[in-house]
Amino acid sequence: MSTKILRIDASARRVGSITRDLNDRVIDRLSAESPVSVTTRDLANPLPLLTEDWIGANFTDPDERSDDQKATLALSDELVAELKAADVVLIGLPIYNFGVPGALKAWIDLIARARETFRYSEHGPVGLLEGKRAIVTVASGGTEVGSSIDFATDYLKHVLGFVGITDVALVTADQLMVDAGTSRAEAERQIETLQLAA
Repeated sequence: MSTKILRIDASARRVGSITRDLNDRVIDRLSAESPVSVTTRDLANPLPLLTEDWIGANFTDPDERSDDQKATLALSDELVAELKAADVVLIGLPIYNFGVPGALKAWIDLIARARETFRYSEHGPVGLLEGKRAIVTVASGGTEVGSSIDFATDYLKHVLGFVGITDVALVTADQLMVDAGTSRAEAERQIETLQLAA
């Protein structure tokens, strides 16, 4: 039985992207350990931003949604289904202007849905996607991952934890404009230590 990987590529660059290359290498590493099946969601094919109609449909009880509202949520439903089906979520995260790319934020907005990926309880929100693992490949030109100007990695880890994915591993190729060779070598070393079972 193969491990199901949902691959999210958030780089706007289809050619020459560090995170796309790192995602390829992570899949090669994991598939060398045991069989995997990969579903890819390429965010260079842009997702729509939330609209008033989308919000209205999302907050309508599922049993009361009109056909138009169901159609409005259809893409979001597809993205949520991809996420629910995955054992491992592999996200390529290029840091743009100290944060996540707009394309990745659009994906987050479409999958963070009450009753689908989290629920509210008397103790606050509870993630519904427990038991999954996330691997995030990070690339930056000048931002040091984990520094005071990195608003991307902690945010993404928080979002993943919010929907129940708390087992998150980072593969980092940061500050590439400072020392690309050392940064890439460190990312390669981190990939070599990855295993399907954390």
